[in-house]
This record gives sequence, C-alpha cells and structure tokens, in this order.
Amino acid sequence: MFAGKKILITGGTGSLGTALTQRLLDTDVDTIRIFSREEFKQIQMQSAFNDKRLRFLIGDVRDKERLARALEDINIVIHAAALKQVPVAEYNPFEAVKTNVNGAQNLIEACLDKNVEMALAIGTDKAVSPFNTYGATKFLMERLFVSANLYKGNHKIKFLCVRYGNVLGSRGSVVPKFISQITKGEKITITDPTMTRFNITMNQALEFILRVLKSGEGGEIFVPKLKAYKLGDLKDALLDLLKGKNQTEIISVRPGEKYHESLISKDEIRNTFESKYDYVILDEQLQNEDNIGKLGLSKTSLRDQYSSDRVELLTKDELKDILIKENIIGAQHH
Repeated sequence: MFAGKKILITGGTGSLGTALTQRLLDTDVDTIRIFSREEFKQIQMQSAFNDKRLRFLIGDVRDKERLARALEDINIVIHAAALKQVPVAEYNPFEAVKTNVNGAQNLIEACLDKNVEMALAIGTDKAVSPFNTYGATKFLMERLFVSANLYKGNHKIKFLCVRYGNVLGSRGSVVPKFISQITKGEKITITDPTMTRFNITMNQALEFILRVLKSGEGGEIFVPKLKAYKLGDLKDALLDLLKGKNQTEIISVRPGEKYHESLISKDEIRNTFESKYDYVILDEQLQNEDNIGKLGLSKTSLRDQYSSDRVELLTKDELKDILIKENIIGAQHH
C-alpha cells in the first residue's frame, strides 16, 4: 500500500519515528518527510540513513502555516509529535496543551486543506481515565482525530488513532535508566516492584502501526492485545543479563504516575470490538455494519477495563528472552 506514496511523520526524529522510517524505507515508498523541531537530531538521522527519499523539515505542529507547506502532495500522515514527559507536562501544563491539543487540531485542518488520504495519530495508555496533564491532552487529541471523521464532508481522508504504552527500551522509558544505574554500579531506583506495565517492543509497535494503516476505515482507536510485566521482574531480568549486584532503592511515585496501565476504560467497553490481534474502539456515531464488517470485527469479550494487572504477566525469563531478541541492552550500551 505504500508504493509510490508520500508520507509525513511529525516528531519523526524520536525513537518511534526513526524506527518507522527504517521500516518504511524497506517498501517502495516515494518520499518520507521528517517534520520536527530538533535540528541536531535531524542532522544525525540524515547522516545515519543517507537515503534520497528522505526529506527533513524543521517545524512545529503549533505552526499551522508551516504544517500546511509540509503537507503539500502528502498521501499519509503519521502524527507522533508530542510533549510526552509526564513531569514536564505537569510543570508546564499549557505548553502541553499547545503542542498536544492545538497542534493536533492544526494538523487535522491542514490535512483537510491539502486533501491527505489518511492521518494516523499515535496515542498513549495515559489517555485512558487521564490522571495527569499529559494524559488529558492526549485524550483530547484522540477525540479531535475521531471527531474529524464527522465533519470532513466530501474529503476522502480517514482519521484514526492507535493507543499503546511505552515501547520497551525507548527513550524516556525505564529500561535505559535501569541499564545506566546497573552499569555504573549505582542503586537502582524503583517506585514499586509490583507496579505493572503493558509490554510492547518496537517491532510489535511497528507491525501494529502498519497493520492499522492497511486496515483502518476512519474513526477507530486501535489497541493491541498485549501481555504485561512487573517492574520488579524487569529490574531483575536486567540485573541477570548485565550480571549486576546493585542494591535497590524504593522512591516515591512520580506526580501523575499510575500503578497499573489501562488501555481501555470500563466505559469504553460498550463501544469496543476485537479482531485476532487488536481491540478496536468505534465511536457510537461512526459505528455501522460496513466498517465493522470490513474490519472483520466481533463484539469484545472484555468485561472490565483492559488493564496491565488483569492480563497475562511475563516471567523474568520471558523478559530476558525479549530483551536479548530485541537487542535492547546492546542498543542502550551503544
């Protein structure tokens, strides 16, 4: 489906954007435009890829005119730009609103003006029953993308969302912090070893996004079916692999941090369907036999919220296998 297509990735210099670019360059894509405000990371990425199909544009989703220019002749947009560090958003709440909410609406309007075919927004578990500023802004981003399907008029564009938790080992996640502390011989700081998190690797996230781009009809929020892990088991897996003898220090929970992640709230279940690999939340105003049939969906078997403490938990050994297979430790060391 990507043959001859022009794709724009907002926030394209981040962990996901970089990995997604690599995967898309393996297809017959015509052009990939990387839209971000980090000039140094753009230079690094340009040097690392050295591919004539890549274009790098400095810009901010807060700037609608710049977005409009970046979207000229674009077929598909993947919206990954966000202020996403929870403590930063708590301290600078309206800055998070300007990027995550106003920026999303700017992108939606620019996509409509430029007749883009599809716009996919990258969501987060923190948008479910939001407990912090970041989660609240991403919840609004989802609502904006879903609702855009109701007023797009004659435009053929499909607006849709994916929702998942932190990618294992990605920048800003707990794995790089643990690895750094273990290799430096420092105490490992952990909030609560029994805290649970959904497990999604970068490869799983990429497969998920590409699957959604190929199957989405517009108006859906796609959520992958995942296993989870306890933070204490992840720490122990890393200690085993790195042969660390570090002591552990229990620290206080960060502002806005949840003990367990939720990917679908109890209230969303009545609008949730499922396929073999994913759950699909369909807005009541957009549900019809056509899109349910095309996606091959059935009503979900979930009876309560889809939470990381209510799914199958990975063992320490399974986590070790994943960390080795995904080369997460090697990548972090490098």
